[in-house]
Amino acid sequence: MSNSLVTDIFSLPSDQAWKCILDDLWVTFSEPVRNDLADAQTTERDRLSAKLDNLLSGAAWEMWNSLETDTPRTSQELKAFWAGRNQGKAVLVLDALSLRESPLLLTQAEERGYTIHQQRPTTSEIPGDTTPFAKALGFGQRSSLANNKGNSASFPGAWTEVSDMPFADCAGVIKADPNIFFWHEWPDSEMHHLADENGYRNLAKSAVQKLCSDDFWLFVEKLTTGRNLVITGDHGYAHSGLFPDVTSKDQSDYLKSNFKSGRAAPSSSTDKPHYWVPPLTRTLETEHGSSEIVLGRRKWKSQGGYPSLTHGGLSLLEVTVPFIEISK
Repeated sequence: MSNSLVTDIFSLPSDQAWKCILDDLWVTFSEPVRNDLADAQTTERDRLSAKLDNLLSGAAWEMWNSLETDTPRTSQELKAFWAGRNQGKAVLVLDALSLRESPLLLTQAEERGYTIHQQRPTTSEIPGDTTPFAKALGFGQRSSLANNKGNSASFPGAWTEVSDMPFADCAGVIKADPNIFFWHEWPDSEMHHLADENGYRNLAKSAVQKLCSDDFWLFVEKLTTGRNLVITGDHGYAHSGLFPDVTSKDQSDYLKSNFKSGRAAPSSSTDKPHYWVPPLTRTLETEHGSSEIVLGRRKWKSQGGYPSLTHGGLSLLEVTVPFIEISK
């Protein structure tokens, strides 16, 4: 984290400060990685971004109040993409895709002859979870996209599907419909089974295997036949195995009581507030209701153990995702 970025965060209007933050993240995480070292290289990038995360949960914690209004939200950017193209278009949402996976997509797209029209980070709904994103898109819930039953005023004419099938099988269901919205449940479907300390290492290796495979790019080829395609995610995820434990017993007890092993919880007027400064959490009012959300890179001892991969909190890699538009 450069001194100039710190200066920008404290001196610029919040929308410009967030742009600087997102630009910095993209430069860090979109650089190519070696496939055989992807887990180590992206973990090192994760460690480097901790300084920025710690600033945003410390002295600059008030920046999170403007995340929803002053950053390009993925849901709104997808609506703009759909409305801005009269010809064939497709969206592929990979559930819980994070910035860590962006160099795999970019490198493979270039090597396989795709034109990259845009590449940048966008931000999730608050809290960063599946259902708020589906609601923001106008689908209500993810499952409603199954079997071409998705119906959203923001995506008129879309043929919709949601699946966790292998990518080669997904390629087989793509027909000649000009406009497609496809939500795939990977990597989130795999992430929840990787709770131990090697969870991220295993997920990173899986990402290389899947996103660099001919099966995945056959699926992409089907989606880009006569269409521009946006690949993005509904939210990112935290490699919380890197997070330090909260050492104060009072703070740990508060987090354990309110969040169990999670990162966000509905708030109400009866919730007992805390008065630590900087705060441990933020209560944010959004179009999805009022939520109390864990702020920054924090974890605590909880029954069953705190997961090594998780999402829903306010750390940069939980709320940012790649937004990549390609065509063939």
